[in-house]
Amino acid sequence: MPNFNDMLSKAKEMQEKMREAQDLIKNIEVEGESGGNLVKVILKGDYELKSIIISEEAKKEKIEIINDLIIAAFNNAKEKLKKKSADELSKITGGLNLPPDFKLPF
Repeated sequence: MPNFNDMLSKAKEMQEKMREAQDLIKNIEVEGESGGNLVKVILKGDYELKSIIISEEAKKEKIEIINDLIIAAFNNAKEKLKKKSADELSKITGGLNLPPDFKLPF
């Protein structure tokens, strides 16, 4: 029969690793781009939008085009952030492949 204290200790250790991973992920920044660098966005690890950079060339476009470019750049950054977060989480958790928002019940 498994030792309950040992299991509890391992769960707490994993919880601490998850906290470390979440803190690390919060500090990540990624850059997404669209339209061949016409629009760039910088997204922080907690999905907070840090900045939007619209090139002078893009500013000559219709507002609908600029909006689409911003959305595409954000989505590009979001995908990069998901991948980078998963990579960082995997490093901390030893490859357990847990989702970044996984929380232990303690």
